[in-house]
Amino acid sequence: MRYSQSREQCAELLRLVLARLGQHDAAYNPVTFTVWFEYLAGTNAQLNKAVDHLLLTQSRLSNDDMHHLYDDFVTDIDPQAMHRIGNDLRQVMSRVMDASSRTGSDAGEFGSQLERLVSDLQQASGDAVLPAVTQALEGTARMRQSAHQLEHEVRSSQSEIERLQGELHRVREESQRDALTQVLNRKGFDHKLAEMLVMPVLHDRVHGLIMYDIDHFKNVNDLRGHVMGDRVLQAVGEVLKDCVPANSVVTVARYGGEEFAMLVPNGSAQQCEQLAELVRTRIKALKIRDRRTNEVVLTVTISAGVALLRPEDTADTLTMRADAALYQSKHEGRDRVSVIA
Repeated sequence: MRYSQSREQCAELLRLVLARLGQHDAAYNPVTFTVWFEYLAGTNAQLNKAVDHLLLTQSRLSNDDMHHLYDDFVTDIDPQAMHRIGNDLRQVMSRVMDASSRTGSDAGEFGSQLERLVSDLQQASGDAVLPAVTQALEGTARMRQSAHQLEHEVRSSQSEIERLQGELHRVREESQRDALTQVLNRKGFDHKLAEMLVMPVLHDRVHGLIMYDIDHFKNVNDLRGHVMGDRVLQAVGEVLKDCVPANSVVTVARYGGEEFAMLVPNGSAQQCEQLAELVRTRIKALKIRDRRTNEVVLTVTISAGVALLRPEDTADTLTMRADAALYQSKHEGRDRVSVIA
């Protein structure tokens, strides 16, 4: 059960949530309420970490912040899709079981016919043998038909199960993808980071994490509005994806808000720094245009921090060092790359 608090605990949390709602810019809606409820209840560690991280850089959280937090840390895989896939799978298995049951019944009847045939042969009664052989032949035909039907159902079911597995994989991927930028969301990032941490490190290679933060992004939202802010986020996401070579093992994710990340398994310090620098220069050259006039209305820059995996690292310690490198870039003037080995 997701919420196990008592009535009294919920009443106290309600009081605390209402106080938080008044301190921020997000609308008073179920999404905002749920985020603050889980945050204050302390039941969602990843959500708490993301909120605390946002509050380090901005004093008031917006509707966009709340929706991103909700999508990344509260929602699960679409329950309607899961229910539909489950029903389809149950129907497939039911067809296979029915075909197996029919084949088993025919096999039992065929076995009885063979036993009678053996008995009649032992008694060597010519009058009894012919009908028994006829029954056995008819039973053989039914068995062959049932076996063919079962084989057909099994093959058909294998195809259907493969289709359902593909659909389940698609639904799971969608649950880990950021709807705005079409890169991985925080949930997807955490999953890929966990995979990278257990991946063997090849000789003379190292796992790397690059954290990015759009410089002065709050000003974009405040001065240009959230629609323009979303366009900037989409454009930055496209640049990050374009900087990753085809068939590369590098993963691009939206870490939260205006922060993005890249996971670089079995790379090198030089490769990580070059990749971060490539993203930085391309973002600096990015021009956001008015769609009606094609006039350039905005340019942005991005800061980056690179951390390389150490043998004793956990997900938290690696991320903390990448964050530290990122804040070093911010502190030194932004629009730059810093590396912490």
